[in-house]
Amino acid sequence: METEALALAQEMDFSMWGLFARATLTVKLVMVVLVLASFWAWAIIIQKLIAYRAARAEARRFDAAFWSGEPLDELYAALGPDPAGRAERVFAAGMGEWQRSHTGDGGLIAGVQSRIERSMDVAIARESEELQKGLPLLATVGSTSPFIGLFGTVWGIMHAFIQIAEAGNTNLAVVAPGIAEALLATGLGLLAAIPAVIFYNKLSADADRIVAGYEAFTDEFATILSRQLDG
Repeated sequence: METEALALAQEMDFSMWGLFARATLTVKLVMVVLVLASFWAWAIIIQKLIAYRAARAEARRFDAAFWSGEPLDELYAALGPDPAGRAERVFAAGMGEWQRSHTGDGGLIAGVQSRIERSMDVAIARESEELQKGLPLLATVGSTSPFIGLFGTVWGIMHAFIQIAEAGNTNLAVVAPGIAEALLATGLGLLAAIPAVIFYNKLSADADRIVAGYEAFTDEFATILSRQLDG
């Protein structure tokens, strides 16, 4: 009897597709949700890696142009009021306010420096929000996927016990499929959660560093304006 059970178990398909095909509807739904969550997370990860790399490259190019010695008015005229680059938009916000603060006789409206700093801070906040868009979804996938997988595991084990009770025996051919399905749900949950958590931490740190660069530039720009105003 035991030999027949072992032979029957060996004939079963324990591939991922085979386990999915034999799973209950609830466990199948759990697996589908976890696979979709994993693809969703990887789509965000790849998009953010590309976007952050482009933002760092653009910031380096703009930094080189800013410190090249070209007059700031000419640089602003070349970029325009709504440039494509993130660092350029922060600069354009400050320069736009600087030009609007000049009176018809060439003087300056009082409080120009504080207005410029506020304009650039608003631009930085806008860029920071754009950079971090999608990261909360990664955090959600990373925090919920293990529990969704655990739900599938519990349901699969419960179904295995029901099969044992209905079959009236505990041989391997009866127990193995349900346990394997349950473990697959756990594995898919971890497969979705682990990359999401790792890249959420990495991408959050990358976004903070990019924004810190914009804030440092704002301080440098404010220092330059302060010297001009004092002069």
